Amino acid sequence: MKALALAASILLGTGALFAHHSFAAEYDGTKPVTVTGTVAKVDWTNPHIHFYVDVTDEAGVVTQWKFEGYPPNMLVRQGWKRDVTMRPGDVVTVFGWRARTDPNLGASREVTFANGSKLASGPPAGTGGQ
Repeated sequence: MKALALAASILLGTGALFAHHSFAAEYDGTKPVTVTGTVAKVDWTNPHIHFYVDVTDEAGVVTQWKFEGYPPNMLVRQGWKRDVTMRPGDVVTVFGWRARTDPNLGASREVTFANGSKLASGPPAGTGGQ
């Protein structure tokens, strides 16, 4: 019986490891990125929100960036409102850090909206908050 309980706790613990990660495991705090584009989609889910921004380069080529941010409850504490603050079609500028392996994935730190207002969207690099 003890062996079964131990095996179950090990399996449950490994699932949690795959479900969540540290900032340093996925993102590079030495590689900041700032992009401006149009919000394509917002996934307001736990454990972190993800939002997608279509960025058009000088040649007219559109690349979609995916950004990870704070958990929804933390965003609310920062002043965000679900389905109000950021919606598809909004033009935003996002500051954050590049992912280590995916060239169009980032950890967001701050979003600047078309009216010039800014809101924190994630923790500083290397704080372990993501």
